[in-house]
Amino acid sequence: MIPSTFPLNEIQRQVAVEKYKLLDTLPEESYDSITKLMAFICGTPISLITLLDKDRNFLKSHYGVPFAESPRDISFCGHAINSDQPLTIVEDSRKDERFFDNPLVTEHNAIFYAGAPLIDSKGYKLGTLCVFDSKPRTLSEDQKEALLALSKQVISLFEQRYQNFKLEATQQTLKSRNENLKKFAAIVSHDLKSPLANIVLLTELLQSENKNNFSKDSIEYLDILKESSLSLSEYIEGLLDFYRSDDIAKQKNSRFLLSEIVYEVKKMCSHKDAIEITIPENDLVISTNKPALTQILINLITNAIKYNNKEEVIIIIDAKETDRAYDFSISDNGIGMKPEFLNGIFDLFETLGVKDRYGNLGTGIGLATIKKIITTLGGDISVSSILDKGSTFKFQLPKSLI
Repeated sequence: MIPSTFPLNEIQRQVAVEKYKLLDTLPEESYDSITKLMAFICGTPISLITLLDKDRNFLKSHYGVPFAESPRDISFCGHAINSDQPLTIVEDSRKDERFFDNPLVTEHNAIFYAGAPLIDSKGYKLGTLCVFDSKPRTLSEDQKEALLALSKQVISLFEQRYQNFKLEATQQTLKSRNENLKKFAAIVSHDLKSPLANIVLLTELLQSENKNNFSKDSIEYLDILKESSLSLSEYIEGLLDFYRSDDIAKQKNSRFLLSEIVYEVKKMCSHKDAIEITIPENDLVISTNKPALTQILINLITNAIKYNNKEEVIIIIDAKETDRAYDFSISDNGIGMKPEFLNGIFDLFETLGVKDRYGNLGTGIGLATIKKIITTLGGDISVSSILDKGSTFKFQLPKSLI
């Protein structure tokens, strides 16, 4: 027996298989109808729709056999997805060196096999539509054409399923956005009334008490007016960033060094305070959405600076590359957070309720924005923290494999 080998693009192919969310799903009539029809057309006792998973051959539809999966290394389909031919046909497996002592042949009498690869729009071979028989045989040209035609129908069902998932995700995004807009309306009616009232009141006072020359009190009024205006401006800008985050997440991927982007972010976050930012000694070449990663790092580094009561701010950035993603962590020696704050820290408008090192209260928008960017890109973010010791934010950005 010659076990089937993995294709050269196996990582990408596996991601393509998983995106349809068909592995370990129950039988469905739309697929079972195809295998039943295929068995009838070819006159075979067995017809299958298979998906090649990491170490198994999952049978999405299995007409004529009671089991729903088998080991990948003994599968006929593993050979079929490696073939350049539109159909893989084994007329008598007992005479084929790849299969003559295969358990499927010796124990289950799988003598004849014909399989058409299920090829998605990106060219990845996900599995097969195939037929088996317990005796040697051939297929007519009409039967071969039917096998190819129905394999395309299977892919159409896969794509419809995927589009439905995308539609559901879009609907969920719209629902979430509407929820946030409702919450925003409530916040406007509460939190923005005070700054706006200050602006109106102080303007009236300036007009009535300081017509030509500003008194000492007038200067104080102006300071309060400036503070209120800046507070309002920061609040609104944060909200705009939140709703613009979808556009950021749509930017194309590019390749760059981790040190390059950290240097750019350090310039944007530069401050008179003593700040030490370290990155891994082995620089990492990253291929991802650069504007999105920049926005994420700016927010996390800025927070690490603002919510820090130490004389020297220490920020440690770490990044590692896996087959499918980049794993980042941002650690600081700041004020940390109480455990009860950790679950809701990424929710819109949630704050710690404490002033930063410059005497300002947070808006609760920044972390919600980066959470939104990361999840839109298909990643995730988490935080761990010790009060008065510091916090560590870990997030993952997937590589673009499909």
